[in-house]
Amino acid sequence: MKILKIALKRETAMPVLALTFASGVCTSLVIARIIWTGRFAYSFLIWNLFLAWLPLVFALLANDEYRNAPRRTWRFYGLTTAWLLFLPNAPYIFTDLTHLMSRYFSHFWVDLVLILSCAVTGLVLSFLSLYLMQCIVARMFGWLTSWLFIAVAAGLSGFGIYLGRFLRFNTWDVLFQPMELFHGIGRWASDPLANSTSFAFPILFGTFLFIAYVMLYGLTHLKPGVMHETRAVMREA
Repeated sequence: MKILKIALKRETAMPVLALTFASGVCTSLVIARIIWTGRFAYSFLIWNLFLAWLPLVFALLANDEYRNAPRRTWRFYGLTTAWLLFLPNAPYIFTDLTHLMSRYFSHFWVDLVLILSCAVTGLVLSFLSLYLMQCIVARMFGWLTSWLFIAVAAGLSGFGIYLGRFLRFNTWDVLFQPMELFHGIGRWASDPLANSTSFAFPILFGTFLFIAYVMLYGLTHLKPGVMHETRAVMREA
């Protein structure tokens, strides 16, 4: 498949393989929980992990299209739009922590680790797709603009997660329930200060995504000399 060839290129193979491994472990843990408890309560995490992969798939395809097409095409803009629409699905898994408040307290710590494992995997999936898209924006408009792009994408993701968790919309509603989605956004826009959740949640979650991305970006850009010095200290210890 074309997407596999793109994903396993030298520059993206390592993180993609690591995320594949993490997703496989998370899926295995969900299945183990189902077998252990005889309940399918957290089987939705497998579906949410699948949705979390879609932004990365679209980002990889958009990046490949950008490299191969001398001019921006409708396909490139279509893939970019699809990436942005599906992006909130990746960090959305963090909001599944709400299920810990309503069921199976006897398995609280097991379920906490299970959800967090899936959520962190989804978060890193979103960050890898964000980084690929940031590189495209940086080449097109400059590195400073690319950071503005990250801030906007994080803010829109925070709002998208709010729509999914509290208003119960999903990405597919753009196609299958566009009017309901439009009216839902319209009701929010008419009175965004109606309650603390409708106002604060999108801002706080968007801020969380931006800060987390900045930290991960910084960690992945450690200078080789720092790594060598760290290894030398560890050997001496």
